Amino acid sequence: MTLTEDGSAFLERARRIAREIEDATTDMSERRGTLAGPIRIAAPVTFGRLHLGPALYPFLREHPELELTLDIDDRRVDAVSDGYDAVIRNGPISDSRLIAWKLAPSRRVLAASPDYLSRFGAPRTLRDLEAHQGIFYTNRGVADWRFQTESGTVIVRARFALGMNNGDMLRDAAAAGLGVAMLPAFIAGPAIRDGLLQEIEVDQKPEPEFIYMAHPQGRNPSAKLRAIADHLKKTFGDPPYWDL
Repeated sequence: MTLTEDGSAFLERARRIAREIEDATTDMSERRGTLAGPIRIAAPVTFGRLHLGPALYPFLREHPELELTLDIDDRRVDAVSDGYDAVIRNGPISDSRLIAWKLAPSRRVLAASPDYLSRFGAPRTLRDLEAHQGIFYTNRGVADWRFQTESGTVIVRARFALGMNNGDMLRDAAAAGLGVAMLPAFIAGPAIRDGLLQEIEVDQKPEPEFIYMAHPQGRNPSAKLRAIADHLKKTFGDPPYWDL
């Protein structure tokens, strides 16, 4: 069974009315100083598991009337058409329809296993990198290795060895000696400290990036969304605790 054209039009209007009722109820709660009602946020898998969840759980205990739906997915969702109040991302800001709030700097590092570096040597320059096996985050493609130079941004393309769409597996592949990966410090840090990976320093620094929360342009962000963003920014710190 499927809806008729009239039924589909009626359903869409009914959904808008239901959302407006929810928004009105939430607005009244916020006027009374209470954070309450539904909110839907999307975030990447590895950052969500390692840092976002642990940061949010105490906040949610303090505000039991919040109804947070957190969608964890490495897919680059469309905040506008998918109906999210906000998305949390790591990287550059590319969607002009979004207003972004920076939550923390996100330092990126080149890393490989000690075994790989003993077999192939450690690159010292951007040109050296081009001869190495690269492990790439496929959601961002082989143009992901971006470096900041005096003349502007430079993209380095190493030889494609492996592509993956998950940060945990990217780290594990590098630790297995399959090549060089560019990883956020919040993923690579523990593996570097444990000796599974070794940070590689070349003659230029990776392009600066951020952990940020973005909400659709033209939509007034709610008090609860601002409160979550402020809490995350304070919890992560600047520099963020995973860089210390």
